[in-house]
Amino acid sequence: MKKLMFAIAIGVALMSCKSVKKTTNSNVKNYNPVVAHRGAWKEAKNPQNSIASLKEAIKIGCIGSEFDVHLTKDDSLVICHDDEYQGLIIEKSTYAELAAKKLPNGETIPTLQEYLAAGMDQTATKLVLEVKKSIISKERTIQLTERCVDLVHQLHAQKWILYISFDYDAVKKIRSLDAKANIEYLEGDIAPAQLKADKINGLDYHISVYQKHPEWIAESKKLGLDLNAWTVNEQKDLQYFIDHQFKYITTNEPELLFQLLYK
Repeated sequence: MKKLMFAIAIGVALMSCKSVKKTTNSNVKNYNPVVAHRGAWKEAKNPQNSIASLKEAIKIGCIGSEFDVHLTKDDSLVICHDDEYQGLIIEKSTYAELAAKKLPNGETIPTLQEYLAAGMDQTATKLVLEVKKSIISKERTIQLTERCVDLVHQLHAQKWILYISFDYDAVKKIRSLDAKANIEYLEGDIAPAQLKADKINGLDYHISVYQKHPEWIAESKKLGLDLNAWTVNEQKDLQYFIDHQFKYITTNEPELLFQLLYK
């Protein structure tokens, strides 16, 4: 009788463990969707889009580190989110003018070549390259697109790169230049079926787009498209995209996302 009661107790304990596993994120330890938006800057107090923020994203184990590329007046490729950098309009300024104004940590505004070189000494973290829209003309957006793809190829950096852009012409231009490039679209105005038809790898849409079109999640998975979301910072929103097993979750809070994944 004692042996029987012991066996029952063991069985109940095992069943209890299984039920707990279903209600936590402990079953996603091999799942890493964490993309640091403009690098891992917030907790480490690094400047956004700096080499330091890229290195921190790599250090903490992010699957990707996102960054933004602009074309200067003298056709240099530089990393910055906004159209302006410390009071200078990037597209109307030379690289020398921009470089004269240092980032808060003393870094010079990174060039794309410098940024890629810093990210290519490892293989765990993807470099998520956003081609920015020109404020001057569509032609300059396409020129920027061509220059980015050309430099990536010159440096043999293809395996590190995930291209993203809000400009659909730029997205399609990347595909025409590189049949194997990994590309996602940002704007949120194109349905998954059209992305698939245009040979785009995935959608990287704002939270609000998925709220408006929740059916796009299942549709994308059925079509074999990669799912990415931006910029997800609140715990409940992060958990939502974890639960829906998005391939990538782009966030200003990579440390928080890791905590939720492995709690």
